[in-house]
Amino acid sequence: MKNFQFKIVGLLAFTMLLSGCDSVKRVAENQHLLTKNTLTINDKKVTNDTISNLLYQKPNSRLPIPYTNIPLKLYFYNTARPNMDSILNEKYYSNPEKMARKSRFLSRKQLDKRIESKSNFNKWIKRSGEAPVIIDTSLTSKSITRIQNYYKVNGWFDAKAEFKVNKGDDKKATIDYIIDTGEAYILDTIYSKIGSPEVEKIYNQHKNKSLIKTGEQYRLSKVYNEEDRIVELMRDNGVYHFSKDYVKFEADNNFGNNKMNIETIIEDRIIREDEITRTEKFKIYKVKDVNIYTNNSFKDRNSTINDTTVFDGYNIYSIGKLNYKPKALTNAVFITPNTVFRDKNRPLTSRKISDLRTFKYPNISYVENQDTTLTANIYLTPLKKFELEFSAEALQSNIQTIGFSANPSLLIRNIFNAAETLEISGFASIGASKDSNSSTDKFFDINEIGANLKLTIPRLFSPFNTEKIIPKFMFPRTSLTVAASSQTNIGLDKQTFTGSFNYRWYPNKKVTNKLDLFNIQFVKNLNIANYFNVYENSYNSLNTIAQTSGFITSSESLSIPAGADSFLNLIDNGTYNSVLSEDDLDTANAISERKQRLTEDNLIFATNFSYVKNNRDDLTDEDFSIFRTRVELAGNLFSATSKILGLEKNANGKYEMFNVAFSQYIKTELDYIKHWSLGYKNVLAIRTFFGIAIPYGNSTNIPFSKSFFAGGANDNRAWTAYSLGPGSLTTTDEFNEANLKIALSAEQRFNLFGAFNGAIFIDAGNIWNVLDDINQEDATFSGFKSLKDIAVGSGFGIRYDFSFFVLRGDIGFKTYDPSYPTGSRWFNDYNFGNAVYNIGINYPF
Repeated sequence: MKNFQFKIVGLLAFTMLLSGCDSVKRVAENQHLLTKNTLTINDKKVTNDTISNLLYQKPNSRLPIPYTNIPLKLYFYNTARPNMDSILNEKYYSNPEKMARKSRFLSRKQLDKRIESKSNFNKWIKRSGEAPVIIDTSLTSKSITRIQNYYKVNGWFDAKAEFKVNKGDDKKATIDYIIDTGEAYILDTIYSKIGSPEVEKIYNQHKNKSLIKTGEQYRLSKVYNEEDRIVELMRDNGVYHFSKDYVKFEADNNFGNNKMNIETIIEDRIIREDEITRTEKFKIYKVKDVNIYTNNSFKDRNSTINDTTVFDGYNIYSIGKLNYKPKALTNAVFITPNTVFRDKNRPLTSRKISDLRTFKYPNISYVENQDTTLTANIYLTPLKKFELEFSAEALQSNIQTIGFSANPSLLIRNIFNAAETLEISGFASIGASKDSNSSTDKFFDINEIGANLKLTIPRLFSPFNTEKIIPKFMFPRTSLTVAASSQTNIGLDKQTFTGSFNYRWYPNKKVTNKLDLFNIQFVKNLNIANYFNVYENSYNSLNTIAQTSGFITSSESLSIPAGADSFLNLIDNGTYNSVLSEDDLDTANAISERKQRLTEDNLIFATNFSYVKNNRDDLTDEDFSIFRTRVELAGNLFSATSKILGLEKNANGKYEMFNVAFSQYIKTELDYIKHWSLGYKNVLAIRTFFGIAIPYGNSTNIPFSKSFFAGGANDNRAWTAYSLGPGSLTTTDEFNEANLKIALSAEQRFNLFGAFNGAIFIDAGNIWNVLDDINQEDATFSGFKSLKDIAVGSGFGIRYDFSFFVLRGDIGFKTYDPSYPTGSRWFNDYNFGNAVYNIGINYPF
């Protein structure tokens, strides 16, 4: 029945599409649909996105899918009725008999709503679709003017353009644009004329940074940018009254040799007093005093300042006792007393003060004094010291029938009077397990509780002076985090403790650096006996081997944990070496190794550094790149301490701290993302990732929490999370992981109609074991030949843009599956039956 319904829906959709597939359906007899624009520049046909984007009329958008040329939005638009309101009016309101008949079943209000819904649906189709682009020669002429202006402002002053419309008998037409750019003009002599000596001195000191250079092609955009540079230069070197109004450029190109001279003119300051206008030379201003007012709130507007503090040349005023350490305030201010005025210090100060999370966005103003000095006034409005939040939710998962959780949190600002913030949060949850079928079990047999403390200090907390290494304009901050949690009847049940001490700073707007001086993680498993109840696939494989070996009969099952553990111990002792096949023995040993890894307690003491360079200007920028790298070292301090103290190794040859063998490894990750904008809502995005974690010293493998996995909605979408790899290994383990990963993705995103967007993608990658204690050949990376085990998935997706987030649905097909024998890996499961359906929030990269 479901298949029949699906076919009916598909048939209706296909019929609807066909009804609009006549692209000239809404084109009148005396009109022509624009199907193509052709650009010929200097007698050569070209594809130039810059010039194409200048055209007022472009053909209806096509799906950016190879070998297709479908104007889907046009077809969708054509399914709408052009005069729907008139049709509905004639069909209903102009037909009293029909209205009376319909009113027997529906009230007049219901009938009006039904008619209105039909009209609105028709309007939605028009809004979501794309009306046919009808050739308008007046707009084409405007395009010619725009093209000529583009070339002229970029140095081709003699550029000429014309167009030709090619009309067909099928109400379709193309337009040819023919452009002759002529020869570009080159800058020859560049000189300046500056009235004020102080301005001329500053200009000449930075003349080598000019954006207008001899020998380069003239471009108006560079002239505008040079104007901005000069204004910024003067404003940041004490010329308080300087603005764009004082900068002019004059060009002379009357030489007949495609060369031009350009002169920079900077006029004197103009002063208007009453009805009199006079000029005077620009002067350099200094900031004499900096006043910081700490109670600029509305409720204190009539209160009297009664606490004044002078610190490091700053005047700090407070209503009542000053609640902030003076250094914490002055450290956030870039405007310095008795220094030259620099306009850039105002936005830096505003950003730094906002970054404290203690005050609202500040109000900063300058007052001009009589002696070419300025007084800077900084008005601060404190935020509430305490902020309490609480959230709760009900949830359901594959583990529990129903669950409830609560998450209270408290934010304390300025806790130590130096603009520090302390966040205290907790969480508690209870739930009913789906596996709880014993009469002695409580209904709510799942519980988890935890707490988290985070102290943020708006500077580098260090016994050393770090100002010269990481100055305050890099907005450094220190975070100290401590967290603990305990969970029972969830998997193996765990107690977890984590702690970190890290620095974060921003060398510029695009770069973020983070250094974890230490990051400690302790995980203790409380219910190891439940392992085979959690990892059922491993248990089923082991149970089958036990039946094959004769350890149990074919009608019996291994008891958990006693029977399963006993059988694994016999295998480890070699008792079944001659009984089991080589494949069964390898599988059993892999199960034993995996159980040992996933049930052992973990102690990780690591230091790591991460670097992120994000070239994205804002959320609307779709032409950018992001590079991330991270290096982590773990266990070295514990290793050195163990050797210095002369500690004894345990039975497995490992040092222990707090009765747990600590992990020792080095891990690095490289991640690069690039987006290319191909036009309106059409983006090509790629991602490359490489990661490797190498155990050494006290470890022979990587902790599960630090290893890599493949598959999932943000990785290779043709496999579910943790189901891919390692290598070409055929495994049914619930969670496959390894210590080396390669991931590559390419995705083209395009608009379908309205807020609906589409995508086609190819994902490739896999995980492998390398330089650890895993000996399975199929799972181990052994050089370039292992690259043949890179899995390839492809597919398509639909996304709906809610503006503040994107709801994403992707379907991935296994295109190249390394778990199949070599030579039989392509397109084995390339069908909807074996596809993976992913739902995610926002884009995968």
